[in-house]
Amino acid sequence: MKKVTLDDVEIILSNPLSNPTQWIGQQEPLRQLLACWICVDDQDLPLTPRIIGPPGIGKTTLAIAAGASRKQDIYIVQCTSDTRPEDLLITPVLSEKGAISYHASPLLSAAITGGIAILDEGNRMAEKSWASLAGLFDNRRTAESIVAGVMVNAHKEFRATVTMNEDSSTFEIPDYIMSRLQPGIEIGFPNRDDEIRILSYNLPFSSEDVLNLCVNYLQRAHGFDLPYSVRDGINAIRYTLKQQKSNPEANVENLFFKAIEQILGSEALDLDSLAEKRKMSGEHLPNMHMGDFFFPEDDDLNPDKDEDPPA
Repeated sequence: MKKVTLDDVEIILSNPLSNPTQWIGQQEPLRQLLACWICVDDQDLPLTPRIIGPPGIGKTTLAIAAGASRKQDIYIVQCTSDTRPEDLLITPVLSEKGAISYHASPLLSAAITGGIAILDEGNRMAEKSWASLAGLFDNRRTAESIVAGVMVNAHKEFRATVTMNEDSSTFEIPDYIMSRLQPGIEIGFPNRDDEIRILSYNLPFSSEDVLNLCVNYLQRAHGFDLPYSVRDGINAIRYTLKQQKSNPEANVENLFFKAIEQILGSEALDLDSLAEKRKMSGEHLPNMHMGDFFFPEDDDLNPDKDEDPPA
């Protein structure tokens, strides 16, 4: 275990990621992320951007690949609604002999050593946890651990990014934190050529027939703006291949769509109907506020009603 001493307190560091991955396809989000981490002057500071997109689209992979291209150690924090401030900074651990040791989180380990920190699914954290990071992500570049009684000054080469999912199970990020997590870098669904390259990279043992079945399906889903991702495709292909191995006589197309049904649900077998249902239910519409509802012109609830109607 690697250790450092801060303010006479010994801190045990987390281990960095050991298997960086490759980013395939959309180069513009990668270029934007790397640009955020550039310092154009000795007095300049790196930005801490948000990587935005639906689950399974490759946000974390993008961040890992960007860190690897800079040849820096990469540390990942998996954020949840239960993440506490000390989970993001320093956690005290009681040994069998009763002694307390202090363990730095992956985020703080990156800040101390000059690595890349990825806060994965950051908008699943509550405000109390975010508050402990305010100083680390502004021009102070410091974090204070009350538990260990130490102040950490981030290494000059420390960089960070936050991935965020677009779904209903997330928290709203406080404005004072959101102002520190800028800019937003959005990842869209890959085109056909990129998608087949991604699947081939992750599943080099798959047959071309199964790859094409999957890409055809995913591209149709993307065309309807349905939330089915490369991760879903990888799971569907792997399950198809396992089924094929156990039942070599089965029709591979039937096996693939059976995999789709078991992984994504029976509705996913009819993309046209599913897209129409989503459209009718308003899932594609923006969130509405009070002023977005329609009221009769003379209704008191109508925000556009004149206070003093013309005579």
